[in-house]
Amino acid sequence: MTAVTPVHTDPPTDLWPAPYARGAVDATVTVPGSKSVTNRALVLAALASEPGWLRRPLRSRDTLLMAEALRTLGVRIEETVSSSSSGAGAPGSSGEAWRIIPSPLRGPAAVDVGNAGTVMRFLPPVAALADGPVRFDGDPRSHERPLHGVIDALRALGARVDDEGRGALPMTVHGAGGLDGGTVEIDASSSSQFVSALLLSAPRFNQGVEVRHVGGRLPSLPHIRMTVDMLRAVGAQVDEPEHGGEPNVWRVASSALRGRDLVVEPDLSNAQPFLAAALVTGGRVTVPDWPERTTQPGDELRRIFTEMGGSCELTAAGLTFTGTGRIHGIDVDLGEVGELTPGIAAVAALADSPSTLRGVAHLRLHETDRLAALTKEINELGGDVTETEDGLHIRPRPLHGGVFHTYHDHRMATAGAIIGLAVEGVEIEDVATTAKTLPDFPGMWTEMLGA
Repeated sequence: MTAVTPVHTDPPTDLWPAPYARGAVDATVTVPGSKSVTNRALVLAALASEPGWLRRPLRSRDTLLMAEALRTLGVRIEETVSSSSSGAGAPGSSGEAWRIIPSPLRGPAAVDVGNAGTVMRFLPPVAALADGPVRFDGDPRSHERPLHGVIDALRALGARVDDEGRGALPMTVHGAGGLDGGTVEIDASSSSQFVSALLLSAPRFNQGVEVRHVGGRLPSLPHIRMTVDMLRAVGAQVDEPEHGGEPNVWRVASSALRGRDLVVEPDLSNAQPFLAAALVTGGRVTVPDWPERTTQPGDELRRIFTEMGGSCELTAAGLTFTGTGRIHGIDVDLGEVGELTPGIAAVAALADSPSTLRGVAHLRLHETDRLAALTKEINELGGDVTETEDGLHIRPRPLHGGVFHTYHDHRMATAGAIIGLAVEGVEIEDVATTAKTLPDFPGMWTEMLGA
C-alpha cells in the first residue's frame, strides 16, 4: 500500500478563521466520550448474550457509523436521555445512554464505513458471524487505507471474502453464521486495529483465536491494551504478552460475553487541542472527569506537554493543565501514541527549540498521509518541517497567516486551530471534518476563548 501525498488543486472553500488568542486561556472544557471506547463497547455489546448499556457514549460521525452498521446487521440500539447523567452539556455525549440488545446477525447487508478505521476493521470479523453476505464501502480515502491484515486473517480462519485482490475496500464478507477460529499470523505493523479487530469477535469463534503478529514494530499498543481490558470486563478469557504470554501473541478463548453497564470516559486524545491552548497561551485549562487509570493513549499528554513547558495536576475534579508562557522542543518516540502527533507537531512549530517526533511512519496510512500533510501545511505558513523515515523534524520559525488544509482529517483541523492561537490570519479549510470524533469543535474552541 503506497502512501498518498496530500494535494490540493481547487481553490479552498469553507474557510474558518482560527481564533487568535489575545491573552491567557482560563477555561474548563468538558470533553465528549472516547471514540475508541465507544466503538469497542458497541461491538462487544452486539456480540454479548444479554442486553447492555452504554452511558455517555460519543455521538460523532465515526460512532454513529458503527451504530448504524450494527443496526443493519440486526442489532437493536435504543437511545435515551438521562437527566441524572453527569457531564450534561458536552457536545457529542450530553446525558445520553444507549441500550444495546443483541440479535442474530443477518445479511444481506451494506455497511458504510465512512473513513472510520474502527468500523472498516472491527466489523468484517463480525460480518463473518452473520447469516449472509455483508458488503463494506466508504469514502474515497477508505479505499486507500490498508485492510489486508483483517482480510488475510479472515480467509485463514475459514471466511470467504471478496475484495478482487485489493486488500482494501470495497469488499464483501460472506457470513456463514459462524467461524471456526484458531491460530492466525498477521502483519499488523501498519495498524494495531488488525489485532483488535480479531480479538473483539474471537469469543464468538468456535475455537476462539490465537493471533500472532509477525511483522515489524507494532504501533499504538495502548489501543490493544484497551481492547484486552474491555474484553476481560465482559467475561472473556485473554492471554496477552504483557502478562506472561508469548511476545506478540494474543489468545482469546471461546465464551459467552456478558452485557455491561459502561460509562464512557472522556476522549483524552480529543482533549489535546484544549490542553495545548493552555501551553500555547500560558493559560490554564481543566478537563473534568479525567480518569486516574486508563488505557487511552491521550493520557500521555500529561507527560509530553509537561516536558514541553507546562505543568498538570490530577484531582477528583479532573486534570488541570497550566502553561508557563514558554514552549520547549522535544525529542520523543510517539509510536504508541501516534494519533497525538498532529497536535504535538503544531505545538512544536511554536516552540523555542527544535523537535524530533519519531516512531510514526504508520501515520502515512491514516485519514490522510499525516506526515506529508503536516510538513506541507506548517511550511506553507513559514515553518521549517522535514519528513524523516519514521517521523518529523521541526525547526521553529516565525509563522504567518494563511490557509491550513485538512484533507478531510479531523486531527489536521485541530492542529491548525492550535497554531491559529499564536498566529494571526490562519484559516482552517473544512473545519467541519472535526465532527468525525469531536462534534461542534468550533463552538467548544470559541467558548474556551470566551468569544
